[in-house]
Amino acid sequence: MAKKKLDKKNKEKTEPKQGTKLWGGRFSEATDRLTEELNASIGFDIRLLSHDIKGSVAHASGLERAGILTPKEREKIEKGLKSVEEDILSGRFVPTIADEDIHMAVEGRLTSKIGSLGGKLHTARSRNDQVALDTRLFLREETTKVIKLLKELQKTLCQVSEKNIDVIMPGYTHLQRAQPILFAHHMLAYQEMIKRDRERFTETLKRIDVMPLGSGALAGSPYNIDRRYVAKLLGFKKISTNSMDAVASRDVLLEFLSNSAILMINLSRLSEELVLWNSEEFGFIELSDAFTTGSSIMPQKKNPDIAELTRGKSGRVTGNLVTLLMVMKALPLAYNKDMQEDKEPLFDSVDTIKACLQILSPMLKKMKVKKKQMRKATEEGFLMATDAADYLVASGLPFRQAHEAIGKTVAFAAKNNKNLSDLSLKEWQGFSKYFKADILEVITPEASINSRTLTGGTAFKSVKSELSKAKQELRKKP
Repeated sequence: MAKKKLDKKNKEKTEPKQGTKLWGGRFSEATDRLTEELNASIGFDIRLLSHDIKGSVAHASGLERAGILTPKEREKIEKGLKSVEEDILSGRFVPTIADEDIHMAVEGRLTSKIGSLGGKLHTARSRNDQVALDTRLFLREETTKVIKLLKELQKTLCQVSEKNIDVIMPGYTHLQRAQPILFAHHMLAYQEMIKRDRERFTETLKRIDVMPLGSGALAGSPYNIDRRYVAKLLGFKKISTNSMDAVASRDVLLEFLSNSAILMINLSRLSEELVLWNSEEFGFIELSDAFTTGSSIMPQKKNPDIAELTRGKSGRVTGNLVTLLMVMKALPLAYNKDMQEDKEPLFDSVDTIKACLQILSPMLKKMKVKKKQMRKATEEGFLMATDAADYLVASGLPFRQAHEAIGKTVAFAAKNNKNLSDLSLKEWQGFSKYFKADILEVITPEASINSRTLTGGTAFKSVKSELSKAKQELRKKP
């Protein structure tokens, strides 16, 4: 009830009247209500409040340094801005669509608090470079958080690998059992994917860290603002060098969304495997009760909803990338109102990838790995067929002839309902004279795994080395 009264009170104060807009001097007719509703972004860009305040405080310092504001005026504006932030956060002031966006809402509230001095704050800037600044401040902060979450997921994947270093499982191609591998090798494959994701976000962060303030609407500012001083106040390492590019480009947003889409595709693949492995058909893992849900009708069900949701949300994040690509397609320089559509897909992607990353690490840590079931699965499906072919190659037979011989051997075993390990030496030699008694030692999962000692292979030695290097890299700062 109190909030409704507050909304009404604010609405009465800010409801547009002819000529009352902060930009309304040229207009003689009140803005149509439907125009206001479609034009307004305050419903979502209010999320940039703290960044808008921070940018405005720094801009006021820049105006003081340029002699446009006195020290007392700058101090009064700064106190007023912080008061406006408190008003909005506490609910004492609730912006409405009449305020259009967070920038106008802050400026309008500031002016109502400190009088006409509030109008001086917009000197030497436009909403175009202001929103570009706010977005970069927001994106820099959120990208830093994402990088930390990615590093934590990498650490988790290493921990799961180390804990299960001796677990043997089937490796798959075409979702068909292919060759024996270490479960740790499989987990470390995802560690490599996430590592590249982290590298992509880290590289993007360098391009985000450029201050656009001072670019004005598109042509720069005629005021002698020390842009490098303001950039230093805001923690930016660089300033933009072309005013049109600074206000009209959304490259770093597109890059962030592209990184996010690639990340979610990687997380989707991991999630899909967790869903499969958790099923009765595979039975390789069991997800904790804390990260599964039940059925409304079937009491026995234990559904991997978190993995499924992560898998599903990859489409959402990919869609956000496509949305902004289409918004920016063929836009002439410089700023166009279309670009207001950049915030919602950005905010949604930030929230989505953070939510998925935050829950995946604890879910993986509590996952139960079923060692016996995985090992048993390697004994079926002729997974050591390639090792038998390699055995023949080592004996001097060309690989294609070896491949044909083992193909016939597999066909014979399948027809007689046998595994390769069930075949006698005499049966082996029926397909090639090169087979000796030691073939039975070659076609075990352990022998197959340990034969692949090249860097990047699944041998115990190679995987332990890979794990050690990954852990060492993760100990580095940041």
